[in-house]
Amino acid sequence: MITDLSKKAKQLLIDLINTPSFSGEEEGTASLIEEFLKVEDIVYQRDQHNIWALNEDFDDSKPSILLNSHHDTVKPNKGYTRNPHKCEIEEGKIFGLGSNDAGGCLVSLIATFKHFYKQKGLKYNLILLASAEEENSGNKGIRSMIPKLPEIDFAIIGEPTLMQLAIAEKGLLVLDCYAHGTAGHAAHSRGDNSIYKAMKAIKWFESFKFPKVSETLHDTKMTVTQIEAGNQHNVVPSTCHFVVDVRVNDLYSNKEVLDLVKEHVEVEVKERSLNLNSSSIPKDHGVVLAGMALGREVYGSPTLSDQSNLSCPSLKLGPGDSLRSHTADEFIYENEIDEGIDLYIKILKGIL
Repeated sequence: MITDLSKKAKQLLIDLINTPSFSGEEEGTASLIEEFLKVEDIVYQRDQHNIWALNEDFDDSKPSILLNSHHDTVKPNKGYTRNPHKCEIEEGKIFGLGSNDAGGCLVSLIATFKHFYKQKGLKYNLILLASAEEENSGNKGIRSMIPKLPEIDFAIIGEPTLMQLAIAEKGLLVLDCYAHGTAGHAAHSRGDNSIYKAMKAIKWFESFKFPKVSETLHDTKMTVTQIEAGNQHNVVPSTCHFVVDVRVNDLYSNKEVLDLVKEHVEVEVKERSLNLNSSSIPKDHGVVLAGMALGREVYGSPTLSDQSNLSCPSLKLGPGDSLRSHTADEFIYENEIDEGIDLYIKILKGIL
């Protein structure tokens, strides 16, 4: 049974790789997933480029588990030596854009959902969601779907974790900061240089340590990643703009971090979004305990996923390695998909 599921999952992954699906342009891969579910006799629904389904014996009186991963990809970087949209299999590796992030996870979760789809008497309902626009945190992905799905009690988010249990994930807060001064000739000292004001604030971002340190996610980390000011060597610019990337641990909300920053720096601070908060699931939650019983380790993930859009407890778990994501000549091992399906099923059996 598992062998058949894995064979079909790998073929679906090959088809997905061969079909470009940049964020916002997932029409082709959404249709592939539709066709796969149709052939497997699974009733599904489509909303824009999101595909979702409920297990056949869905019961409103039972709690529900969301099984989610995404089928969009980033654009290939310039380091590719292979055609990113042509799947190649060599020495047990499946090469192609989106193979590792997160095609392998998605097809493994679809196979897992298929395994349980017709089973009766489960303690939980299962909701499958193959979502769009994860890579660009778009508004037409999981964020648009949450109000349309049945109530979710907890979620398994398919992202490459080497099938270890990411029980927490850092949130993301991007800040646009503007230091304002007075424009003037560089030969005259006016004492109101926007760049110097920005430097003072940047020094604070570099040195400040948040007092709350998480057991799983450690520090909240702020990094200045962009800066721009001026267009002539002899003109002091009136404004210096810089960008700060903040990775927020599970002891702070994005709003709390924003308020703290504004208290400490003398520059204008504008947040791009407060939606991408940190997420977690208790270490003693049933799904975590089921994974640990199978020898899986728990850890905190520094990378962002669709977990940030959920208000329920969520676990990030999937085949593949996060370190391969967004790299040139991306790949996933065939046996990682075999292991992924097997472990997903065993973990769910531990609670279903």
